[in-house]
Amino acid sequence: MISHQDSMHILLADDDEDDRAFFSEAIQELKMNNKLTLFKDGKDLMDYLVHPDIRLPHVLFLDLNMPGKTGIDCLKEIRANIRFKDVSIAIYSTSSSEKDIEDTFIEGANIYIKKPNDFSMLKKVIKEVVNMNWQFHTSGLNIETFFFSI
Repeated sequence: MISHQDSMHILLADDDEDDRAFFSEAIQELKMNNKLTLFKDGKDLMDYLVHPDIRLPHVLFLDLNMPGKTGIDCLKEIRANIRFKDVSIAIYSTSSSEKDIEDTFIEGANIYIKKPNDFSMLKKVIKEVVNMNWQFHTSGLNIETFFFSI
């Protein structure tokens, strides 16, 4: 359980302004004890993560299809750095292509979420993922449990 002084730090990297706004609104409505940091692309995200003084996130929601540095580029860079070994990465994408799911699984993402197009579903997804017992989830990780569905 996360104590009050140790609020959960959540990052979202998504180039879609509406999706960032929805996500932010959903988090606010859930009234969870957290700090949300938003990034408009992969470059901004990676510039932030490599800064030595930041508080590492508990969960990173990562959009795949971003211009410039894509979600898969970020995923590979993050997983190549031992400093981020405990960061849980949730791929957060409109794509449900098997190739995207397999590629991100192989590259070390923890879960794959297809973006819900309904606000109440989005809140449900965020709540489930943020409250997930990541140690348990990642210990038995396989491609069947990787794709998150409600």
